[in-house]
Amino acid sequence: MNKGRASDTAVFFEALASENLPHLQGMGRRQRHGAETRVRLFRCALQLFAERGYPNVTVEDITEAADVGKGTFFNYFASKDRLLIVMAEIQLGKVKEALALAEAGELTICSVLHRLFLRSAEEPGRSPALARALLASFLASEDVRRLIAHNLASEGRKLLSQIIAEGQRRREIDSRLKKERVALHIQQAFMGTLLLWSLEGQPALEACAEESFQHFWRAVATSGQGQKK
Repeated sequence: MNKGRASDTAVFFEALASENLPHLQGMGRRQRHGAETRVRLFRCALQLFAERGYPNVTVEDITEAADVGKGTFFNYFASKDRLLIVMAEIQLGKVKEALALAEAGELTICSVLHRLFLRSAEEPGRSPALARALLASFLASEDVRRLIAHNLASEGRKLLSQIIAEGQRRREIDSRLKKERVALHIQQAFMGTLLLWSLEGQPALEACAEESFQHFWRAVATSGQGQKK
């Protein structure tokens, strides 16, 4: 990927964090239009996946919903599958952000992980149907499954392990625990919470994620660190 494409991708991911796209306000008109188009295609695709299921949505359905030409889609995404990989990359970006916060040292590790747990629920938490569609579609293609496993299960776990190690260094997390296992457990806690919430939808995913995080933290925290700061 060239430098220009990497910059455009960064803008795209940043824009996804806000419904109103405030980060685009300082950009030139052409660059802003391109970022807005990417966001519109991505969100329209997620909505259609939630309504119809991933296998039943075509590129033409997505471009029609986004009111753009089919060729425009391929300017931004190599295939429909690539939309799902974007979701994994967005989630991985949140883990990278959490690691940067941990390394900055201004927040407790508990606060860093708590923030990450809730931030990870933002996109799939839009609706139970969307969460179900995403979970199912991640397994619909072997290529997608492999790439998502690399981004989340492998790369994401390595980054989480670094956060856990920092928590152990600060004596917030029990030093007797293996950091790789703790990283795995936080991923399992989140994915299990997402799956169960997608089946019922009550209460809100944020509330379910909050409860799951508190149980996770009590299990790994050192004595006196059992409550979220």
